[in-house]
Amino acid sequence: MPSPREGCLFCSIVREGTYVAKTRGFVAIDDINPQAEVHVLVIPERHVDTFRDIAEFHSGETKRMLEFVAEVAKQVGLTDYRVIANVGPYAGQTIFHLHWHVLGSRNGNESRLPQMTAVTEL
Repeated sequence: MPSPREGCLFCSIVREGTYVAKTRGFVAIDDINPQAEVHVLVIPERHVDTFRDIAEFHSGETKRMLEFVAEVAKQVGLTDYRVIANVGPYAGQTIFHLHWHVLGSRNGNESRLPQMTAVTEL
């Protein structure tokens, strides 16, 4: 397992957490503050601060990460869902360890998903 970053919540969850799913290099956990009926986070074991730094993963690793996101959605019973990566504090990123939010509803009821709003001014 890669070296964790000291003080990083997600690095400690990767080491000691309860997973929804796990594969080589990546884990999925339930979000502690769900914004939809189903809200899981996919987290790489390797600490990378944000999506801005995605180039730190080699292309095969990036492909496996995205395939795992899709696999996890299927495993938790989703067919229609959102995948979101918040990048930076003004976009809502609060934990600086790259992660993907997978949100959906098992019965396809989209009203249970948070509404997307356009950002017109920062």
